[in-house]
Amino acid sequence: MNLPIIHPIFVHFPIVFLIASSAAALAYLHWQSRPELRTLTWWMLPAGWFSLLVTIITGIIDQGGLPPDAPYRTLLNLHTTSGLVLALLYGDLLYRGWLHWSRQKSGSRKPGREVPTGDLLDQPGRKWPLTIQLLLGIVIVILSGWLGGELVYIWGVNVGL
Repeated sequence: MNLPIIHPIFVHFPIVFLIASSAAALAYLHWQSRPELRTLTWWMLPAGWFSLLVTIITGIIDQGGLPPDAPYRTLLNLHTTSGLVLALLYGDLLYRGWLHWSRQKSGSRKPGREVPTGDLLDQPGRKWPLTIQLLLGIVIVILSGWLGGELVYIWGVNVGL
């Protein structure tokens, strides 16, 4: 039974949501600390991360019908790896944001530390590590999209003619 190729349906969502979320967070960190930018960051990040998971799963399903010894296999493996790295990178950011928020809401704290206040983006000492993580995420999203484009437009992978 041949399943339809569905990975291309989903690839645009994580690209848009993750880059827009990162751009909003970077603007919040380095331009204006407007609440609208913080809201955009934390609403688009989960949408981007969950759509990334769907995209990864559909990509793995779609690559199941490809020949294992194809000449583009290295490129395909890099594309898959970049998607998994993105899931970890943005998953970490999402988890730390949620952890900060839940500790703040519950009022719990670690021994010797105060209850966190504000947002993860507002925490002292987090500006530059978050900036590096967000910029790295944008670069990897672009790289992964470029690798996917190479697979389709150069190698014709999963393109029905």
